[in-house]
Amino acid sequence: MKKLLGLFILVMFFSISSTTYAQLIDEKNVTVTMDLQPILQLNMTTPDQVEFVFDEISKYYGGIIKYGATVLKVSSSVTWDLYVVGTSTNGTFWDQQMAYGAAGANAINNLPLSALELHQYEPNQYDANSAAPAGRTDYSTPFIPVATFVAANAGVNSIYHSNTPYTAPANTEKYIQGTQGTVLGQDGAPGGSYLTAKPAAGTFSDYYFTIDYRIVPGLPAIFPFAGTNAGVQEDIETANAVGNYARPGVYTMNVKYILLEDQ
Repeated sequence: MKKLLGLFILVMFFSISSTTYAQLIDEKNVTVTMDLQPILQLNMTTPDQVEFVFDEISKYYGGIIKYGATVLKVSSSVTWDLYVVGTSTNGTFWDQQMAYGAAGANAINNLPLSALELHQYEPNQYDANSAAPAGRTDYSTPFIPVATFVAANAGVNSIYHSNTPYTAPANTEKYIQGTQGTVLGQDGAPGGSYLTAKPAAGTFSDYYFTIDYRIVPGLPAIFPFAGTNAGVQEDIETANAVGNYARPGVYTMNVKYILLEDQ
């Protein structure tokens, strides 16, 4: 009997000991770092040069349109804006590369950059902070027919131009998407990509744009659709004097599409 009692006490001792002492643990740690770099990517499909050749009177009067000449595709990990700016080495005028014939007394070679008009497919969806007049916050307004032109139509589709192209335009200027400002959800398009953002039925993608170009010299060639600068219309007659017209020749300008983080 004493032996059984001793064995029972011994079993109880081991049972109590096994529950009294904590389990042994050893551990090591590693820090995982995630670096989310901001990414802005603009893909552009376009000819190296978009050429307008005015070799018929009808083209001077009616102008020339280049449909779908540029396609823009955006991918971004941050809120973004997209704008286009016309530039040249001649300030606000086209660069003259070649002149034809003798210069007449009224022939002007300072042709306004705003003579180039743009039309975008998919309007600007994020311009709520813009103070610009209705219809001038982007380039989605259809080209005004030549036959119905009035002075109020000047500049509606004219390209924004600047000597400092990498300075974002004011929110009163035209943007393709977004505008300058800091109002969340109103100034810039959210991060996304034309590869993954599927538009709803009957709508366009916020990340895919098709651009048309138009130039209308007019008869005489004064570029009546050109915009305004400091309140003064930039067509050749208004900017110079009645009777002035564009001197025939070859002229070039540069069109920059700039994608930037919304500020």
